[in-house]
Amino acid sequence: MTQRINYVQQSPELFKRFVSFGLAVKESGIEASICELTSLRASQLNGCGFCVDMHVKQARIHGERELRLHHVAIWRESTLFSPRERAALAWTEILTRLPENGVPDDLFEHVRTQFTDQELSNLTFHVMAINGWNRVNVAFRTVPGSSDSAFGLEKANLT
Repeated sequence: MTQRINYVQQSPELFKRFVSFGLAVKESGIEASICELTSLRASQLNGCGFCVDMHVKQARIHGERELRLHHVAIWRESTLFSPRERAALAWTEILTRLPENGVPDDLFEHVRTQFTDQELSNLTFHVMAINGWNRVNVAFRTVPGSSDSAFGLEKANLT
């Protein structure tokens, strides 16, 4: 499969602004491990091979255990995630696949037991960002691994 459009070349200013948004979200105080796990889960749900590949590599570079990465797809059944991580994964799933009637109150209240209002707001912006990246990379068929050297992902030693 080949890439359809190089969106970085076609929309350089929008790309730069979206990267800036993503960097601001990363600095919002949500743990890097939660950001990687939720980025991976949203990317799995959206079928974004480029982002799944990238977030597995980033997580490994940052010390995430391999088995936990395999368990992200089955996080509900897994015992490897903390209550806070589980709440973040549930929030990611509901926002990635918004149900017709919106976010259920019981899920919202459950997630609020693990995150402050500001953290939950910041996590929501994080989920918005990864879903945006998923959509552009799926739409234009960005090839998994094609930006490894640009992002320093070869350090993951997962070629």
